[in-house]
Amino acid sequence: MPWITSEEALALLKVQPQTLYANVSRGRIRTRPHPQDVRRSLYHGEDVKRLAGRHAGRRSVADVAAQTISFGEPVLASGLSTIADGRLWYRGEDTVRLSEQAGLEEIARLLWQVGKVDLAFPPTVKGTPIPTNPFEAALLALARRASHDFPTGGRSHAVLCREAAGLVGTMAAAMLGGGSDGTLPLHQQAALAWQAPDAADLIRRALVLLADHELNASTFAARTAASTGAPLAAGLLAGLGTLAGPLHGTAAVSVQALAETARRIGARRAVHDWLSRGHRLPAFGHPLYPDGDPRATALLACFSCSEIYEGIREAVAEHSDEPPNVDFALAALADRHGLPASAPFTLFALARSVGWIAHMLEQTARGSLIRPRAHYDGPPLNMAAAVETA
Repeated sequence: MPWITSEEALALLKVQPQTLYANVSRGRIRTRPHPQDVRRSLYHGEDVKRLAGRHAGRRSVADVAAQTISFGEPVLASGLSTIADGRLWYRGEDTVRLSEQAGLEEIARLLWQVGKVDLAFPPTVKGTPIPTNPFEAALLALARRASHDFPTGGRSHAVLCREAAGLVGTMAAAMLGGGSDGTLPLHQQAALAWQAPDAADLIRRALVLLADHELNASTFAARTAASTGAPLAAGLLAGLGTLAGPLHGTAAVSVQALAETARRIGARRAVHDWLSRGHRLPAFGHPLYPDGDPRATALLACFSCSEIYEGIREAVAEHSDEPPNVDFALAALADRHGLPASAPFTLFALARSVGWIAHMLEQTARGSLIRPRAHYDGPPLNMAAAVETA
């Protein structure tokens, strides 16, 4: 049951409508506009089932574990970032406030806990052009490192942090080209590579706001790799590969496609056609931020969207109460300053690499293997045949 009506949700939950709406406002139940009636909403069936299971009585350990994966219960302890009171926090510091002045280098020092030492991300290859496919270039560069770097076990935190800074530089060189001499902060390297000096401060803010986000899919992949003792480069490969999915780091691609349609037929018509096909609006709403993504709010407050993106935002507001999220803000930023179409993903990957590394360092220090059990729901076990062959 991917999406259900309010009547079906109320029947499953056995609650009053105001309780249903309260769970929506707290981010426990995702919603989307009803494709046939924009005055109504549909509710995510799995979210409703999860809450109904909670109300049915005390949950077993297996039930709790099964409900942690999809925007559910916390799955493991971390001291890096959290979402509370509708805001994102890095080690207890409000991320929006940090983005007003800090660069990604300062955020790395905070998340990696390297003290006040100078930290830079120097490109390792100079004089190379911007690649046509930054994702592929980063994968190849990290694969070369992963095949030669040492496992994380038995190495000091300081040594791993120095290696980590070099790995971020490796990714930057691969995704941006080697035009910078490496002495510039990463946001300035990106602005220089994209020949967009006026966008440097916005790029800085975006990198800070995107550096970490609890145990999102790519972070969990990187952290799991680190739990095996794999090299940091291998964990970055795991994170980068997971980030490439359209439900994660390439979500901006969908809103860019919507913008292209809007340029041809107008924003209102483009949004109407998108909704009439039953598609969820790309880059609007976020399950963890029912009152709006603070990262998007902070970033969009610093520049004026182009007419097309502003038109999309206004058209969406006529049909949905879901505000734009950070993927929309990245796409709008790239459009406003003429950045490459791949810029949102590049910014996401370079920023999040700092968070991936922080989680890998934390997992390495804790020294435990992440190994969940599967809840088997396949064919019945053929125990009789097993006894015969024993």
